[in-house]
Amino acid sequence: QVQLVESGGGLVQPGGSLRLSCAASGRIVSINAMGWYRQAPGKQRELVARIAFGGSTDYADAVKGRFIISRDNAKNTVYLHMNSLKPEDTAVYYCNADIRTERVMRGYWGQGTQVTVSS
Repeated sequence: QVQLVESGGGLVQPGGSLRLSCAASGRIVSINAMGWYRQAPGKQRELVARIAFGGSTDYADAVKGRFIISRDNAKNTVYLHMNSLKPEDTAVYYCNADIRTERVMRGYWGQGTQVTVSS
């Protein structure tokens, strides 16, 4: 059984910062790409940022220059540092990871954490 557990969401004022964390646990052999997605009310889930095992990154245009994704491979954890937050960043943020167990490699999702940007 593999689990992704997110933390760090909350309410923040425009221009503020938050850091999200996502820790993977269970019978993990290896983890390839890890990433963050978000889903705002009435909208489809969209990619925010992804990071490969080796550290290469990819960002959505809407967050480039404001968000930074990082990972600690020893801790099976991915982070999302969100700066200069805007009301349009309000969404449920989901962690995703491509994880190999003893039987298969597939994508796993966390339960989501709410981020609300409002004054």
